[in-house]
Amino acid sequence: MGLQIGEIVPKQEITIESLKDKTIVVDGFNALYQFLSNIRQPDGTPLMDSKQRVTSHLSGLFYRTTNLMAKGIKLVYVFDGQKSELKQKTIEMREKRKEIAREKYGGAREEGKEDEMFKFSRQTSRLNDEMIEESKQLLEALGLSVIQAPEEGEAQASYMAKHDPEIYAVASQDYDSLLFGAPRLIQNLTLAKKRTLASGNVVTIQPELIEFEALLNHLSINHEQLICLGILVGTDFNPGGVKGIGQKKALGIVTQNEAPVLIFDYMAKLAAEGKVPYPDFKWEEIFSIFKTPNVTKDYKIEFKKIDKEKIKEILVKEHEFNEERVENAIAKILEMEESKKQKTIKDFF
Repeated sequence: MGLQIGEIVPKQEITIESLKDKTIVVDGFNALYQFLSNIRQPDGTPLMDSKQRVTSHLSGLFYRTTNLMAKGIKLVYVFDGQKSELKQKTIEMREKRKEIAREKYGGAREEGKEDEMFKFSRQTSRLNDEMIEESKQLLEALGLSVIQAPEEGEAQASYMAKHDPEIYAVASQDYDSLLFGAPRLIQNLTLAKKRTLASGNVVTIQPELIEFEALLNHLSINHEQLICLGILVGTDFNPGGVKGIGQKKALGIVTQNEAPVLIFDYMAKLAAEGKVPYPDFKWEEIFSIFKTPNVTKDYKIEFKKIDKEKIKEILVKEHEFNEERVENAIAKILEMEESKKQKTIKDFF
């Protein structure tokens, strides 16, 4: 679901090459769900090994990560921790949508409609503990740091990007990290030029950069107003927001009523007049999640040597990936690192 403010957010197209030597924190769950959703057979079946274990997430994670590493981009992955109780409604809504999608997939399968099978199957993706753990092991075998957030992964990633001068940006398809104050958000962090939407439509994509300060200046609001805007539109902690309040209308409300208390006093007045429904959430609780999120300051970022044998154990031995393709992907990273090492030596002399 995520925060829906794409219509009012200024974005700048960038190149993958411009990110060389920069450290980017990736929202792990967001990436894995994207792979589970997109990497499927034409009939909607996910990639699986001979034991019928889903491998779409591992395939996407390995090949995208190695492609980006081969371009000289330094990646750190952050994973969600404990779910907030306020997120329960969103989780229930997602489960309901998945159940409806499964029913529609079954109907499309009976009628032999492959296009619809693909579309509906994408909406049934599930990520379990085993998938998460194996994904972490693969990333660590690639020499990358894996950070476990106490709660929201995007909150942790945003905190790290704000306070660690070595980190350039957060990478996620969602906008939530902006409410957490991430200084930069990168969307479409991939070498792929096209993406299949949930509707089944294929669109051309390019990496895009959203800068936090530029966003606030463009909208003429501050961080607290941005959080309130998100609450009005709807977040994972209050899905749907206030009925009848879209992105542009929410922007007008927060612009006219600067302080959070004034914003929601105004909304209470509109509700009393019957112009909007009374919200079924406590805005103060949600505001606090974004303004003072639960994060850990006790994390360590290290870039280690690639463990080629561990990678092959996970992908080739355990899940029957093509060994030659795996070795070629690893070779690209090693070539880049060797080239960088040689350049450093030449610069020294």
